[in-house]
Amino acid sequence: MAENPSPLIIFDCDGVLVDSEPISFAVLRDTLTSAGVELSESRAYRQFLGKSMASITRMIADEFSISLSEEHIEDMRTQLFARFQAELQPVAGIVEMFGDFDRPRCVASSSQMERIRLSLTKTGLIDYFEPNIFSATMVKRGKPEPDLFLHAAATMGFPPSRCIVIEDSPAGIQAAHSAGMKVFAFTGGSHATISNLREIVEGLQPTLIFDDMKALPGLINAVKA
Repeated sequence: MAENPSPLIIFDCDGVLVDSEPISFAVLRDTLTSAGVELSESRAYRQFLGKSMASITRMIADEFSISLSEEHIEDMRTQLFARFQAELQPVAGIVEMFGDFDRPRCVASSSQMERIRLSLTKTGLIDYFEPNIFSATMVKRGKPEPDLFLHAAATMGFPPSRCIVIEDSPAGIQAAHSAGMKVFAFTGGSHATISNLREIVEGLQPTLIFDDMKALPGLINAVKA
């Protein structure tokens, strides 16, 4: 069988496919406040963007000596899912982009599978990916380690050198670099300004930086994977 000439496009979910980060971080900060930790919005983004809840919980315990209880975490999940059902929208331009996007693709997200599927279903994107949806819960180490991207690529039958990762977080960009994959940093989410995202990702030297999702097919064509 001839090798597929197209690279595998690995999409992060939050902040890349769905404009979820403002909702997620509002709920996270409310939960931390109830546990006695006051964090500014910009600091929360800087420390936690792109990381799994397990990683965030460990970081909070290490830095603030506060353990989030199962009750805190479950309450946060309940609030988050309710707000997603009421408010979550796809990233601007993503639906139009997928209207003519004929490339191998998958999702690889730090979130739990239940949250990923809810996000994609609510925003009408799940049919573009089913069944190729990968969660950090499938691997031992989450982003910024490369395990999730390597697992997704291996499952899809692509070597790392034939993959392009679409990411918005420092942790995700670092994971793609460690996996030996090209990475396009997306800075078009509604959280980009408050999180100072473009300046942060520039320092991580992604393959390229873009803020218009409709431009993605042309950018992929211009970069040989």
